[in-house]
Amino acid sequence: MNWKSVLEKSLICLLLLFFLFIGWVFARFIILLMVGQRFYLRFADAAACTLAVFIVLWVFAFVRAKVTNLLFVTCLIAGLSAVSVYEYNRHARDSLATVNEQGVDLRVYQPFGSNTKAVSLDEPSTLKLAADMPRLDGATALYPLYAAFARAVYPEKEYDFRNSEVMCTTTADAYSNLLEGKADMIFAAAPSKQQLEAARSKGIELKLTPIGREAFVFFVNSRNTVQGLSKAQLQGIYTGDIRDWSEVGGSPGRIRAFQRPENSGSQSMLQRWMEDKPLMTPPKEDIAAGMGEIIDHTAVYRNYEQAIGYSFLFFATQMIQQGEIRLLEVDGIAPNRSTIQNGHYPLAAEFYAITTSSSNPNVAPLLQWILSPQGQSLVEKTGYTPL
Repeated sequence: MNWKSVLEKSLICLLLLFFLFIGWVFARFIILLMVGQRFYLRFADAAACTLAVFIVLWVFAFVRAKVTNLLFVTCLIAGLSAVSVYEYNRHARDSLATVNEQGVDLRVYQPFGSNTKAVSLDEPSTLKLAADMPRLDGATALYPLYAAFARAVYPEKEYDFRNSEVMCTTTADAYSNLLEGKADMIFAAAPSKQQLEAARSKGIELKLTPIGREAFVFFVNSRNTVQGLSKAQLQGIYTGDIRDWSEVGGSPGRIRAFQRPENSGSQSMLQRWMEDKPLMTPPKEDIAAGMGEIIDHTAVYRNYEQAIGYSFLFFATQMIQQGEIRLLEVDGIAPNRSTIQNGHYPLAAEFYAITTSSSNPNVAPLLQWILSPQGQSLVEKTGYTPL
């Protein structure tokens, strides 16, 4: 045995493996920073391990070069095929219709934006504020409404929805801003148990003033043959007791029951409506956060043929306007303005202007105006059901 040759080959092998390790670390960093899919992290790990094996085989020639090269080409083809299949499936998934609060362009509803979609009064407002405007925040679905309130009552200027007297940070953050004194009035569904507990821990009383009514709706892919479900069936789906569409009169197929993030308005509504029945674990998606930490998020609703999701009527039909989903009847009643108004739709609920003991002197006058005929007319013109 030529020990000198073995030593030389070992040093070459170690050097090549070192460079491979550096390349692997760099590849993972780039994947986390630029791509974010867990598939590519696993692919990079598998590719690095495979290359390490082939480096050893090439350097020490444990197997004939022709055999080693053939194996390498086979692995290369397999890897490229895996990437192709993954990208095809990802493209197909991303092309699906989604219902996602983050996908709404709120700029089109800013109170005084050019060509704003925020509705306006047909007459001068009986309330006009020139100073001490209450800081407003709230749910994405209600931003068009309280932007219309601001359009009628507040001085004309730019109100950036990200940071101004009229902002929109979504339900969970709006409740946090109210409790931290960063907002004087928020517009949202009733608080979750966690939000109520957070208020109690700070010694804060949340004052909920109903200002309108809205339907909590469930929707499916438009090709789904199921037209409606009973309350018991919907609860069974979200506890996991009902897992296949064939159990509720549909075509056979596993039900993909999507949920919203904790403390969002629609998730809090679902939890109340479930009447303490335990929710099943929702579908998860692995996404990259920041500089590379992989975390699990509740999956955004994607319109798979076997999917079911939920939201509020105005958001699902006006802000999203996604024609590839169909709203379900509940207990034989379709969700619409008429069935909300007459009380027949079983999942209609009030939404609120929520305040605390703010020192802002204009909170009470604004709240009183929202309940006035003018304020309620904006509720109706926006697309909600007035009290």
